[in-house]
Amino acid sequence: MNEQNLNPKLFEGEVEQVPTRDGYGQGVVALGEKNPNVVVLTGDLSESTRANMFQEKFPERFIEVGVAEQNMMGIAAGLALSGKIPFVSSYAVFVPGRCWDQLRVSVCYSKANVKVAGAHAGISVGPDGATHQALEDIAIVRCLPNIIVEVPCDALEAKKTTIAIGEYTGPSYFRFHREKTPVITTQDTSFKIGKAEIFREGENVTVVACGPLVYQSLLAAKELEKEGIKAEVINNHTIKPIDKLTLAASAKKTGAVVTVEEHQINGGLGGAVAEVLAENYPVPMERIGMPDSFGESGQPNELLEKYGMSVKKIKEAVKSVLKRKK
Repeated sequence: MNEQNLNPKLFEGEVEQVPTRDGYGQGVVALGEKNPNVVVLTGDLSESTRANMFQEKFPERFIEVGVAEQNMMGIAAGLALSGKIPFVSSYAVFVPGRCWDQLRVSVCYSKANVKVAGAHAGISVGPDGATHQALEDIAIVRCLPNIIVEVPCDALEAKKTTIAIGEYTGPSYFRFHREKTPVITTQDTSFKIGKAEIFREGENVTVVACGPLVYQSLLAAKELEKEGIKAEVINNHTIKPIDKLTLAASAKKTGAVVTVEEHQINGGLGGAVAEVLAENYPVPMERIGMPDSFGESGQPNELLEKYGMSVKKIKEAVKSVLKRKK
């Protein structure tokens, strides 16, 4: 896939900005219209997670559990084992954060068809501060057997993700962000669980990103091109099962890799890509993410800059890995 398959206004400064959580709300409504077995649960965070869209349309299939995330996960497992398709909606610091044991045993061990939606992920939650900035959720979930992990890059892909996960049978986790972020894809942009998409062709370095930072990576690649550096940008929305073939093929073509994510630098996308390359095609690699630190209160863009997840830092990482490549 190349830029022609993305939003034509991508680099024109006119890109529509929508929170990825909106795509989740729209996606569960679309699923609810097609399948009466779809139910949605939340832990007193209906509006924040956009589960209220489903609540307004299908109140008889909406369950407000209250501030009891562990109980909510157990209820969801029971519903799934009874033939329902439950979507658990909360902040990612609470789900999976506060109910990892229930997710592990009641859902993953039982292979219960539960869909876990972790909203307000990443440092871009901003003013809510360190306690509400989920930066470890990918790591603690992807190590669990029987579960898939998705991180959509924009609101449109979030809707596609929600619908695809609803149609998939098995435990699933997918994370969303609170802030409005650029809609970089279109209805025609390819999406398939387990398939990474090359959003920009390149030959000097591969930039593998997930979530809204895919946009930052594309901006960095555009600027790097002016300096004669052709970066290949991959939207790696599926962290598990990860697309080993696409990643290894790109690494073989470019000889250097940079990963970009709004998550702890350890255990997330960067760790998953490093595992793939170590086993299949080792190349010099740099990781952009939260540098083994908790966040703090602040404006989203300020925090991304401070903790090294900006366009500037991506470009610096690319130049650093290219030196190692030489």
